[in-house]
Amino acid sequence: MSDTGATGSTMSTGAPALSDRNSLTIGPDGPIVLHDVHFLEQMAHFNREKVPERQPHAKGSGAFGVLEITEDVSAYTKAALFQPGAKTDMLARFSTVAGEQGSPDTWRDVRGFSLKFYTSEGNYDLVGNNTPVFFVRDPMKFPHFIRSQKRLADSGLRDNHMQWDFWSNNPETAHQVTYLMGERGLPRTWRHMNGYGSHTYMWINANGEKVWVKYHFHTRQGMAFFDNAEASAMSGADADFHRRDLFEAIARGEHPSWKLSVQVMPYAEAKAYRINPFDLTKTWSHKDYPLIPVGTMTLNRNPENFFAQIEQAAFSPGNTVPGIGLSPDKMLLGRAFAYNDAQRNRIGTNFHQLPVNQPKVAVNTYMFDGQMAYAHSGAAPTYATNSAGRPWADETGPIADSWEADGEMVRSAYTLHEEDDDFTQPGILVREVFDDGQRAALVDQVSGSLLGGVRSPVLERAIGYWKSIDADVGARIEQKVRAGRGDKPAEGMGEG
Repeated sequence: MSDTGATGSTMSTGAPALSDRNSLTIGPDGPIVLHDVHFLEQMAHFNREKVPERQPHAKGSGAFGVLEITEDVSAYTKAALFQPGAKTDMLARFSTVAGEQGSPDTWRDVRGFSLKFYTSEGNYDLVGNNTPVFFVRDPMKFPHFIRSQKRLADSGLRDNHMQWDFWSNNPETAHQVTYLMGERGLPRTWRHMNGYGSHTYMWINANGEKVWVKYHFHTRQGMAFFDNAEASAMSGADADFHRRDLFEAIARGEHPSWKLSVQVMPYAEAKAYRINPFDLTKTWSHKDYPLIPVGTMTLNRNPENFFAQIEQAAFSPGNTVPGIGLSPDKMLLGRAFAYNDAQRNRIGTNFHQLPVNQPKVAVNTYMFDGQMAYAHSGAAPTYATNSAGRPWADETGPIADSWEADGEMVRSAYTLHEEDDDFTQPGILVREVFDDGQRAALVDQVSGSLLGGVRSPVLERAIGYWKSIDADVGARIEQKVRAGRGDKPAEGMGEG
Protein backbone atom coordinates (compact mmCIF):
# COMPACT_ATOMS: atom_id res chain seq x y z
CA MET A 1 0.00 0.00 0.00
CA SER A 2 1.31 3.45 -0.83
CA ASP A 3 1.25 6.61 1.20
CA THR A 4 -1.36 8.84 -0.41
CA GLY A 5 -0.45 11.80 1.72
CA ALA A 6 -3.89 11.82 3.31
CA THR A 7 -4.24 14.02 6.39
CA GLY A 8 -6.14 11.28 8.25
CA SER A 9 -6.45 7.52 8.22
CA THR A 10 -8.44 5.56 5.67
CA MET A 11 -10.47 2.41 5.60
CA SER A 12 -8.98 -0.65 3.89
CA THR A 13 -10.67 0.46 0.69
CA GLY A 14 -8.74 3.74 0.69
CA ALA A 15 -11.83 5.78 1.54
CA PRO A 16 -11.41 8.26 4.41
CA ALA A 17 -12.02 6.90 7.93
CA LEU A 18 -14.22 9.34 9.79
CA SER A 19 -12.91 8.51 13.28
CA ASP A 20 -10.42 6.21 14.96
CA ARG A 21 -11.54 7.37 18.38
CA ASN A 22 -15.34 7.25 18.46
CA SER A 23 -17.73 4.54 17.34
CA LEU A 24 -21.05 5.39 15.68
CA THR A 25 -23.88 5.61 18.20
CA ILE A 26 -27.43 6.89 18.50
CA GLY A 27 -26.67 10.14 20.28
CA PRO A 28 -23.54 10.50 22.41
CA ASP A 29 -24.78 7.93 24.96
CA GLY A 30 -26.76 5.50 22.79
CA PRO A 31 -25.96 2.05 21.44
CA ILE A 32 -23.43 1.32 18.73
CA VAL A 33 -25.08 0.66 15.37
CA LEU A 34 -24.43 -2.38 13.22
CA HIS A 35 -23.63 -0.34 10.13
CA ASP A 36 -20.62 1.30 11.75
CA VAL A 37 -18.57 -0.40 9.04
CA HIS A 38 -15.29 1.16 10.10
CA PHE A 39 -15.55 -0.15 13.68
CA LEU A 40 -16.66 -3.62 12.58
CA GLU A 41 -13.86 -3.86 10.03
CA GLN A 42 -11.27 -2.65 12.55
CA MET A 43 -12.51 -5.07 15.20
CA ALA A 44 -12.94 -8.07 12.91
CA HIS A 45 -9.45 -7.58 11.48
CA PHE A 46 -7.98 -7.13 14.97
CA ASN A 47 -9.60 -10.42 16.02
CA ARG A 48 -7.70 -12.15 13.20
CA GLU A 49 -4.40 -10.33 13.63
CA LYS A 50 -2.65 -13.18 15.42
CA VAL A 51 -3.24 -16.93 15.38
CA PRO A 52 -3.75 -19.19 17.15
CA GLU A 53 -3.38 -17.80 20.69
CA ARG A 54 -5.70 -15.18 22.09
CA GLN A 55 -4.76 -11.64 21.08
CA PRO A 56 -4.94 -10.16 24.58
CA HIS A 57 -5.11 -12.53 27.58
CA ALA A 58 -3.05 -15.20 25.82
CA LYS A 59 -1.27 -16.53 28.93
CA GLY A 60 -3.51 -17.94 31.61
CA SER A 61 -5.12 -20.91 33.27
CA GLY A 62 -8.19 -21.74 35.29
CA ALA A 63 -10.35 -24.21 37.15
CA PHE A 64 -13.92 -25.36 37.62
CA GLY A 65 -16.13 -24.67 40.60
CA VAL A 66 -19.51 -23.58 41.85
CA LEU A 67 -21.36 -20.33 42.53
CA GLU A 68 -23.63 -20.58 45.57
CA ILE A 69 -26.20 -17.86 46.28
CA THR A 70 -26.56 -17.23 50.00
CA GLU A 71 -28.64 -14.03 49.91
CA ASP A 72 -31.91 -12.92 48.34
CA VAL A 73 -31.45 -10.52 45.41
CA SER A 74 -34.63 -11.59 43.61
CA ALA A 75 -35.95 -8.04 44.01
CA TYR A 76 -33.36 -7.04 41.42
CA THR A 77 -33.10 -9.99 39.01
CA LYS A 78 -35.12 -13.00 37.92
CA ALA A 79 -32.00 -14.79 36.60
CA ALA A 80 -32.11 -18.37 37.86
CA LEU A 81 -28.45 -18.50 38.86
CA PHE A 82 -28.95 -15.59 41.31
CA GLN A 83 -32.01 -16.93 43.13
CA PRO A 84 -31.64 -17.81 46.85
CA GLY A 85 -29.96 -21.16 47.39
CA ALA A 86 -29.06 -21.66 43.73
CA LYS A 87 -25.85 -23.58 43.01
CA THR A 88 -24.38 -23.22 39.52
CA ASP A 89 -21.42 -25.07 38.02
CA MET A 90 -18.86 -22.71 36.55
CA LEU A 91 -15.43 -22.23 34.99
CA ALA A 92 -12.96 -19.46 35.81
CA ARG A 93 -9.99 -18.42 33.69
CA PHE A 94 -7.31 -16.02 34.96
CA SER A 95 -4.75 -14.41 32.68
CA THR A 96 -2.39 -11.56 31.92
CA VAL A 97 -3.40 -9.03 29.26
CA ALA A 98 -0.29 -8.12 27.28
CA GLY A 99 1.98 -11.16 27.51
CA GLU A 100 2.11 -13.98 24.98
CA GLN A 101 1.72 -17.68 25.78
CA GLY A 102 5.31 -18.07 26.96
CA SER A 103 5.53 -14.88 29.00
CA PRO A 104 6.06 -14.98 32.78
CA ASP A 105 2.97 -14.97 34.99
CA THR A 106 4.51 -12.37 37.27
CA TRP A 107 5.10 -9.50 34.87
CA ARG A 108 3.39 -6.27 35.90
CA ASP A 109 0.04 -6.35 34.13
CA VAL A 110 -3.70 -6.29 34.60
CA ARG A 111 -5.11 -9.78 35.26
CA GLY A 112 -8.10 -11.14 33.40
CA PHE A 113 -10.93 -12.62 35.50
CA SER A 114 -13.32 -14.48 33.18
CA LEU A 115 -16.21 -16.61 34.42
CA LYS A 116 -18.58 -18.99 32.64
CA PHE A 117 -21.70 -20.11 34.50
CA TYR A 118 -23.50 -23.21 33.18
CA THR A 119 -26.98 -22.10 34.28
CA SER A 120 -30.37 -23.76 33.89
CA GLU A 121 -31.26 -21.02 31.38
CA GLY A 122 -28.11 -21.25 29.24
CA ASN A 123 -24.52 -20.10 29.64
CA TYR A 124 -23.83 -16.76 31.27
CA ASP A 125 -20.34 -15.28 30.84
CA LEU A 126 -18.90 -12.52 32.99
CA VAL A 127 -15.66 -11.14 31.56
CA GLY A 128 -13.68 -8.80 33.80
CA ASN A 129 -10.32 -8.04 35.41
CA ASN A 130 -8.70 -7.75 38.81
CA THR A 131 -9.44 -4.01 38.71
CA PRO A 132 -12.87 -2.34 38.60
CA VAL A 133 -11.99 -0.11 35.61
CA PHE A 134 -10.29 -0.30 32.22
CA PHE A 135 -7.95 1.83 30.09
CA VAL A 136 -10.40 3.12 27.45
CA ARG A 137 -14.12 3.84 27.21
CA ASP A 138 -14.77 3.46 23.47
CA PRO A 139 -14.11 0.14 21.66
CA MET A 140 -12.73 1.97 18.63
CA LYS A 141 -9.61 2.58 20.72
CA PHE A 142 -9.29 -1.01 21.94
CA PRO A 143 -7.12 -2.44 19.12
CA HIS A 144 -4.86 0.63 19.30
CA PHE A 145 -4.46 0.23 23.06
CA ILE A 146 -3.59 -3.47 22.86
CA ARG A 147 -1.04 -2.88 20.10
CA SER A 148 0.63 -0.20 22.23
CA GLN A 149 1.22 -2.88 24.89
CA LYS A 150 2.60 -5.46 22.46
CA ARG A 151 5.80 -5.26 20.40
CA LEU A 152 7.50 -2.82 18.02
CA ALA A 153 7.00 -3.49 14.34
CA ASP A 154 10.73 -3.40 13.50
CA SER A 155 12.57 -5.00 16.44
CA GLY A 156 9.75 -7.14 17.84
CA LEU A 157 10.56 -5.81 21.33
CA ARG A 158 8.29 -4.51 24.07
CA ASP A 159 8.63 -0.74 24.38
CA ASN A 160 7.86 1.66 27.25
CA HIS A 161 7.84 4.62 24.87
CA MET A 162 4.87 3.46 22.82
CA GLN A 163 2.93 2.48 25.97
CA TRP A 164 3.35 5.94 27.46
CA ASP A 165 2.71 7.54 24.09
CA PHE A 166 -0.73 5.94 24.01
CA TRP A 167 -1.48 6.47 27.71
CA SER A 168 -0.45 10.13 27.76
CA ASN A 169 -2.37 10.85 24.54
CA ASN A 170 -5.50 9.32 26.11
CA PRO A 171 -6.00 10.72 29.63
CA GLU A 172 -8.97 8.40 30.22
CA THR A 173 -6.35 5.70 30.87
CA ALA A 174 -5.20 7.43 34.08
CA HIS A 175 -7.43 5.50 36.50
CA GLN A 176 -6.43 2.07 35.23
CA VAL A 177 -2.77 3.03 34.82
CA THR A 178 -2.72 4.13 38.47
CA TYR A 179 -4.04 0.70 39.49
CA LEU A 180 -1.51 -0.96 37.19
CA MET A 181 1.45 0.98 38.58
CA GLY A 182 0.29 0.26 42.13
CA GLU A 183 0.36 -3.05 43.98
CA ARG A 184 -2.54 -4.57 42.03
CA GLY A 185 -0.25 -4.74 39.00
CA LEU A 186 1.64 -7.54 40.77
CA PRO A 187 -0.77 -9.92 42.56
CA ARG A 188 1.05 -12.63 44.51
CA THR A 189 -1.29 -15.33 43.22
CA TRP A 190 -4.58 -15.49 41.39
CA ARG A 191 -6.09 -16.79 44.63
CA HIS A 192 -5.07 -13.59 46.42
CA MET A 193 -6.62 -11.03 44.07
CA ASN A 194 -10.09 -9.59 43.67
CA GLY A 195 -12.14 -9.80 40.48
CA TYR A 196 -14.65 -7.40 38.96
CA GLY A 197 -17.22 -7.48 36.18
CA SER A 198 -15.92 -3.91 35.58
CA HIS A 199 -18.72 -3.06 33.12
CA THR A 200 -22.18 -1.89 34.12
CA TYR A 201 -24.88 -4.47 33.39
CA MET A 202 -28.65 -4.47 33.62
CA TRP A 203 -30.67 -6.68 35.94
CA ILE A 204 -34.40 -7.26 35.40
CA ASN A 205 -36.71 -8.74 38.04
CA ALA A 206 -39.82 -10.88 37.61
CA ASN A 207 -42.00 -7.74 37.41
CA GLY A 208 -39.94 -6.32 34.55
CA GLU A 209 -38.32 -3.67 36.74
CA LYS A 210 -34.77 -2.73 35.72
CA VAL A 211 -31.68 -1.69 37.66
CA TRP A 212 -28.03 -1.15 36.74
CA VAL A 213 -25.50 -3.42 38.43
CA LYS A 214 -21.75 -3.86 38.96
CA TYR A 215 -20.14 -7.14 40.12
CA HIS A 216 -17.43 -7.42 42.80
CA PHE A 217 -15.65 -10.67 43.73
CA HIS A 218 -13.55 -10.20 46.87
CA THR A 219 -10.98 -12.87 47.61
CA ARG A 220 -11.55 -14.73 50.86
CA GLN A 221 -7.85 -15.62 50.98
CA GLY A 222 -6.93 -11.97 51.54
CA MET A 223 -5.21 -9.65 49.10
CA ALA A 224 -1.46 -10.26 48.67
CA PHE A 225 1.10 -8.85 46.28
CA PHE A 226 4.67 -9.17 45.04
CA ASP A 227 7.05 -6.24 45.07
CA ASN A 228 9.10 -5.59 41.94
CA ALA A 229 12.12 -7.56 43.13
CA GLU A 230 10.06 -10.59 44.15
CA ALA A 231 8.11 -10.58 40.89
CA SER A 232 11.28 -10.27 38.82
CA ALA A 233 12.96 -13.10 40.70
CA MET A 234 9.92 -15.33 40.35
CA SER A 235 9.65 -14.65 36.59
CA GLY A 236 13.08 -16.23 36.25
CA ALA A 237 12.60 -18.98 38.81
CA ASP A 238 9.13 -20.09 37.66
CA ALA A 239 7.51 -18.37 34.69
CA ASP A 240 4.32 -20.39 35.34
CA PHE A 241 4.10 -19.57 39.05
CA HIS A 242 0.46 -18.43 39.07
CA ARG A 243 -0.67 -21.37 36.96
CA ARG A 244 1.21 -23.81 39.21
CA ASP A 245 -0.02 -22.19 42.43
CA LEU A 246 -3.70 -22.48 41.49
CA PHE A 247 -3.45 -26.05 40.24
CA GLU A 248 -1.48 -27.30 43.23
CA ALA A 249 -3.65 -25.50 45.80
CA ILE A 250 -6.81 -27.12 44.41
CA ALA A 251 -5.06 -30.50 44.22
CA ARG A 252 -4.20 -30.13 47.95
CA GLY A 253 -7.83 -29.46 48.77
CA GLU A 254 -7.24 -25.74 49.42
CA HIS A 255 -10.17 -24.52 47.35
CA PRO A 256 -9.98 -20.75 46.79
CA SER A 257 -13.18 -18.77 47.13
CA TRP A 258 -14.46 -15.27 46.55
CA LYS A 259 -17.37 -13.38 48.09
CA LEU A 260 -19.70 -12.00 45.42
CA SER A 261 -21.33 -8.63 46.03
CA VAL A 262 -23.02 -6.16 43.71
CA GLN A 263 -23.65 -2.46 43.55
CA VAL A 264 -27.18 -1.66 42.38
CA MET A 265 -28.23 1.68 40.88
CA PRO A 266 -31.94 2.40 40.30
CA TYR A 267 -32.59 2.63 36.58
CA ALA A 268 -33.75 6.26 36.58
CA GLU A 269 -30.73 7.56 38.52
CA ALA A 270 -28.24 6.85 35.74
CA LYS A 271 -29.04 9.96 33.71
CA ALA A 272 -28.46 12.40 36.56
CA TYR A 273 -25.63 10.66 38.43
CA ARG A 274 -22.61 12.92 38.82
CA ILE A 275 -20.43 10.68 36.66
CA ASN A 276 -21.46 8.67 33.63
CA PRO A 277 -22.27 5.27 35.22
CA PHE A 278 -21.56 3.46 31.94
CA ASP A 279 -18.02 4.82 31.56
CA LEU A 280 -15.66 1.84 32.01
CA THR A 281 -12.87 4.12 33.27
CA LYS A 282 -14.95 5.14 36.32
CA THR A 283 -16.13 3.50 39.54
CA TRP A 284 -19.35 4.13 41.45
CA SER A 285 -19.04 5.53 44.95
CA HIS A 286 -19.66 2.84 47.58
CA LYS A 287 -21.24 5.54 49.75
CA ASP A 288 -23.84 6.17 47.04
CA TYR A 289 -24.30 2.51 46.12
CA PRO A 290 -23.05 0.22 48.91
CA LEU A 291 -22.12 -3.39 48.29
CA ILE A 292 -24.99 -5.87 48.53
CA PRO A 293 -23.88 -9.43 49.39
CA VAL A 294 -24.98 -12.15 46.94
CA GLY A 295 -23.05 -15.38 47.46
CA THR A 296 -19.77 -17.27 47.20
CA MET A 297 -17.72 -18.56 44.27
CA THR A 298 -15.46 -21.53 45.01
CA LEU A 299 -13.00 -23.26 42.67
CA ASN A 300 -12.77 -26.95 43.58
CA ARG A 301 -11.81 -28.93 40.46
CA ASN A 302 -8.77 -28.74 38.22
CA PRO A 303 -9.02 -29.32 34.47
CA GLU A 304 -8.31 -32.84 33.25
CA ASN A 305 -6.91 -31.56 29.96
CA PHE A 306 -5.51 -28.03 29.76
CA PHE A 307 -5.95 -27.58 26.03
CA ALA A 308 -9.48 -28.96 25.79
CA GLN A 309 -10.87 -27.29 28.90
CA ILE A 310 -8.88 -24.08 29.35
CA GLU A 311 -7.24 -23.12 26.06
CA GLN A 312 -10.42 -23.88 24.12
CA ALA A 313 -12.69 -22.16 26.64
CA ALA A 314 -14.44 -19.23 24.99
CA PHE A 315 -15.96 -16.30 26.90
CA SER A 316 -18.07 -13.37 25.75
CA PRO A 317 -19.87 -10.67 27.76
CA GLY A 318 -22.59 -10.89 25.10
CA ASN A 319 -23.62 -14.29 26.51
CA THR A 320 -26.46 -13.37 28.86
CA VAL A 321 -29.54 -15.14 30.26
CA PRO A 322 -33.07 -13.94 31.14
CA GLY A 323 -32.90 -11.41 33.95
CA ILE A 324 -29.53 -10.02 32.83
CA GLY A 325 -28.92 -7.52 30.03
CA LEU A 326 -26.26 -5.24 28.63
CA SER A 327 -26.06 -1.50 29.14
CA PRO A 328 -25.12 1.62 27.12
CA ASP A 329 -21.47 0.98 28.07
CA LYS A 330 -19.80 1.34 24.65
CA MET A 331 -16.93 -0.98 25.56
CA LEU A 332 -19.40 -3.65 26.66
CA LEU A 333 -21.37 -3.34 23.43
CA GLY A 334 -18.19 -3.57 21.36
CA ARG A 335 -16.99 -6.59 23.30
CA ALA A 336 -20.35 -8.32 22.92
CA PHE A 337 -19.48 -8.59 19.21
CA ALA A 338 -15.71 -8.86 19.35
CA TYR A 339 -15.23 -11.71 21.81
CA ASN A 340 -17.28 -14.34 20.02
CA ASP A 341 -15.94 -13.16 16.68
CA ALA A 342 -12.39 -13.60 17.99
CA GLN A 343 -13.23 -17.17 19.05
CA ARG A 344 -14.59 -17.97 15.59
CA ASN A 345 -11.19 -17.03 14.22
CA ARG A 346 -9.15 -18.61 17.00
CA ILE A 347 -10.81 -22.01 17.48
CA GLY A 348 -13.34 -22.27 14.68
CA THR A 349 -16.83 -21.49 13.51
CA ASN A 350 -18.43 -24.00 15.87
CA PHE A 351 -16.40 -23.23 19.01
CA HIS A 352 -19.66 -23.18 20.98
CA GLN A 353 -20.07 -26.93 20.33
CA LEU A 354 -16.88 -27.86 22.20
CA PRO A 355 -17.67 -29.60 25.50
CA VAL A 356 -16.21 -26.84 27.68
CA ASN A 357 -18.39 -24.25 25.94
CA GLN A 358 -21.61 -26.27 25.62
CA PRO A 359 -24.53 -25.21 27.79
CA LYS A 360 -26.20 -27.81 30.00
CA VAL A 361 -29.62 -27.06 28.51
CA ALA A 362 -31.06 -28.13 25.17
CA VAL A 363 -30.05 -26.00 22.18
CA ASN A 364 -32.24 -25.20 19.17
CA THR A 365 -30.23 -22.85 16.97
CA TYR A 366 -30.51 -22.02 13.30
CA MET A 367 -26.73 -21.72 12.99
CA PHE A 368 -25.63 -24.81 11.10
CA ASP A 369 -22.72 -26.42 9.20
CA GLY A 370 -19.35 -24.64 9.11
CA GLN A 371 -15.93 -25.91 10.17
CA MET A 372 -15.88 -28.79 12.66
CA ALA A 373 -19.65 -29.07 13.03
CA TYR A 374 -20.46 -31.77 15.56
CA ALA A 375 -23.85 -31.09 17.15
CA HIS A 376 -26.57 -30.93 14.52
CA SER A 377 -30.34 -30.89 14.07
CA GLY A 378 -30.54 -33.96 11.87
CA ALA A 379 -32.99 -33.65 8.98
CA ALA A 380 -34.98 -30.84 10.60
CA PRO A 381 -35.47 -27.66 8.55
CA THR A 382 -32.52 -25.30 8.71
CA TYR A 383 -34.67 -22.24 8.16
CA ALA A 384 -37.37 -20.26 9.93
CA THR A 385 -40.24 -19.98 9.52
CA ASN A 386 -41.00 -23.59 8.52
CA SER A 387 -44.02 -25.90 8.27
CA ALA A 388 -42.40 -28.98 9.83
CA GLY A 389 -42.99 -28.03 13.44
CA ARG A 390 -39.46 -26.95 14.38
CA PRO A 391 -39.95 -23.95 16.69
CA TRP A 392 -38.52 -20.52 16.06
CA ALA A 393 -38.49 -17.23 17.95
CA ASP A 394 -40.95 -14.49 17.03
CA GLU A 395 -40.98 -11.93 19.82
CA THR A 396 -42.00 -8.42 18.80
CA GLY A 397 -42.33 -5.10 20.58
CA PRO A 398 -40.25 -3.75 23.49
CA ILE A 399 -37.80 -6.20 25.02
CA ALA A 400 -37.14 -6.71 28.73
CA ASP A 401 -33.50 -5.62 28.71
CA SER A 402 -33.91 -2.49 26.57
CA TRP A 403 -33.14 1.12 27.32
CA GLU A 404 -34.19 4.29 25.56
CA ALA A 405 -31.89 6.00 23.04
CA ASP A 406 -32.79 9.18 21.19
CA GLY A 407 -30.87 11.36 18.79
CA GLU A 408 -28.96 11.44 15.56
CA MET A 409 -26.25 8.95 14.72
CA VAL A 410 -22.99 10.59 15.78
CA ARG A 411 -19.33 9.84 16.39
CA SER A 412 -18.88 11.41 19.78
CA ALA A 413 -17.48 10.97 23.24
CA TYR A 414 -19.96 10.36 26.05
CA THR A 415 -22.03 13.29 27.29
CA LEU A 416 -20.18 14.69 30.31
CA HIS A 417 -21.92 14.44 33.67
CA GLU A 418 -21.35 16.90 36.52
CA GLU A 419 -18.13 15.31 37.83
CA ASP A 420 -16.86 13.57 34.70
CA ASP A 421 -13.15 14.02 34.12
CA ASP A 422 -10.23 11.67 33.72
CA PHE A 423 -8.03 12.58 36.69
CA THR A 424 -10.29 12.98 39.75
CA GLN A 425 -10.78 9.27 40.49
CA PRO A 426 -7.13 8.23 40.02
CA GLY A 427 -6.18 11.21 42.18
CA ILE A 428 -8.51 9.96 44.93
CA LEU A 429 -6.97 6.50 44.55
CA VAL A 430 -3.48 7.94 45.05
CA ARG A 431 -4.31 10.33 47.92
CA GLU A 432 -7.02 8.50 49.87
CA VAL A 433 -6.53 4.78 49.16
CA PHE A 434 -2.76 4.44 48.79
CA ASP A 435 -0.69 4.88 51.96
CA ASP A 436 2.74 6.57 52.11
CA GLY A 437 4.55 3.36 51.25
CA GLN A 438 2.30 2.65 48.28
CA ARG A 439 2.73 6.21 47.01
CA ALA A 440 6.52 5.88 47.29
CA ALA A 441 6.40 2.57 45.41
CA LEU A 442 4.18 4.18 42.76
CA VAL A 443 6.71 7.00 42.26
CA ASP A 444 9.53 4.47 41.91
CA GLN A 445 7.55 2.28 39.49
CA VAL A 446 6.41 5.10 37.20
CA SER A 447 9.76 6.91 37.15
CA GLY A 448 11.54 3.63 36.42
CA SER A 449 9.15 2.95 33.57
CA LEU A 450 9.64 6.43 32.15
CA LEU A 451 13.40 6.05 32.33
CA GLY A 452 13.11 2.83 30.34
CA GLY A 453 13.43 4.38 26.90
CA VAL A 454 10.59 6.96 26.94
CA ARG A 455 11.63 9.94 24.80
CA SER A 456 10.47 13.51 24.22
CA PRO A 457 7.78 14.70 23.74
CA VAL A 458 6.10 11.64 25.27
CA LEU A 459 8.25 11.89 28.40
CA GLU A 460 7.13 15.44 29.16
CA ARG A 461 3.51 14.61 28.37
CA ALA A 462 3.61 11.56 30.66
CA ILE A 463 4.96 13.62 33.55
CA GLY A 464 2.17 16.15 32.96
CA TYR A 465 -0.27 13.24 33.03
CA TRP A 466 0.90 12.29 36.54
CA LYS A 467 0.87 15.89 37.75
CA SER A 468 -2.76 16.03 36.66
CA ILE A 469 -3.46 12.90 38.73
CA ASP A 470 -1.68 14.30 41.80
CA ALA A 471 0.58 17.34 41.89
CA ASP A 472 2.88 16.00 44.62
CA VAL A 473 3.27 12.52 43.14
CA GLY A 474 3.83 14.05 39.69
CA ALA A 475 6.53 16.36 41.03
CA ARG A 476 8.27 13.46 42.77
CA ILE A 477 8.17 11.43 39.56
CA GLU A 478 9.59 14.38 37.61
CA GLN A 479 12.39 14.80 40.15
CA LYS A 480 13.40 11.13 39.96
CA VAL A 481 13.26 11.13 36.17
CA ARG A 482 15.47 14.21 35.95
CA ALA A 483 17.91 12.74 38.44
CA GLY A 484 17.99 9.46 36.56
CA ARG A 485 18.67 11.24 33.26
CA GLY A 486 21.19 13.63 34.78
CA ASP A 487 19.04 16.54 33.54
CA LYS A 488 19.14 20.04 34.81
CA PRO A 489 15.71 21.56 35.52
CA ALA A 490 14.13 22.25 32.18
CA GLU A 491 11.63 25.04 31.79
CA GLY A 492 8.18 23.64 31.07
CA MET A 493 9.10 19.99 31.71
CA GLY A 494 6.07 18.15 32.98
CA GLU A 495 3.48 20.62 31.79
CA GLY A 496 0.67 18.90 29.95
